[in-house]
Amino acid sequence: PSGFGDTSVFLPGVSIDCVVIGFDLKQLQILLLKLKEHDLWMLPGGFIRLDEDMDQAATRILEERTGIKLPYLKQFHTFGDVNRRDKTKFPEVKQIQEDDFKRLIAFIEQRFISSGYLSLVDIRSCAPTPDALSDQCTWQAAKKLPQLLYDHKEIVEKAMEQLRSRINYMPVGYSLLPEKFTMKEFQTLYEQILSRSLDRGNFQKKMLKLGFLERHEKQLTGGAHKAPYLYSFNEKRYNELVKQGIGYIS
Repeated sequence: PSGFGDTSVFLPGVSIDCVVIGFDLKQLQILLLKLKEHDLWMLPGGFIRLDEDMDQAATRILEERTGIKLPYLKQFHTFGDVNRRDKTKFPEVKQIQEDDFKRLIAFIEQRFISSGYLSLVDIRSCAPTPDALSDQCTWQAAKKLPQLLYDHKEIVEKAMEQLRSRINYMPVGYSLLPEKFTMKEFQTLYEQILSRSLDRGNFQKKMLKLGFLERHEKQLTGGAHKAPYLYSFNEKRYNELVKQGIGYIS
């Protein structure tokens, strides 16, 4: 949760959980918070203030945790299972003043319906920042996540399903890759999302044919191997194709 204290400023019974996805050029990463005093991790999340819209709350929470303003952020699912919090209990955190903690627990142990938001961010532009209940905010490999609070594992799995099924309609390359990248890095990103290998020649041919990549001159490396070409996105063309459905993966 994003902060605590006077819980009367929040809408009761509704929360937000954000699955923030990054890419370190080798594998997908998920941004997680580690609960103070416990080896238990959770998704960035929080509550909705009485004077803000749900999307505004999600944007605020993401900015607090990542330092990024207006990232790619989309609501993807609502989690309302009556037993969704039974998998783990919120453990005591002694570093928090007892009265504050009791007030917080009394609030969060009510039944909550959570709105899941999926965010795609450039890991190199992100400044992970813990909240009041956590002592770490770090990237964890999507394929090897630690123990998560409540139903957060299922929330991550649902977000990954959404990413795979909507890959043609999400700006995955533009949001997750650096400004300039190699074709191999671009292909690796798609392979990590789809969890399968793609033919190198076929991938390059199809992506270049779509016309949203701009190739840059090779950099002199002085090494024995030829440097690969670097590419960047033609933002206008890329956004047009995302709206239509990029069409590479069927």
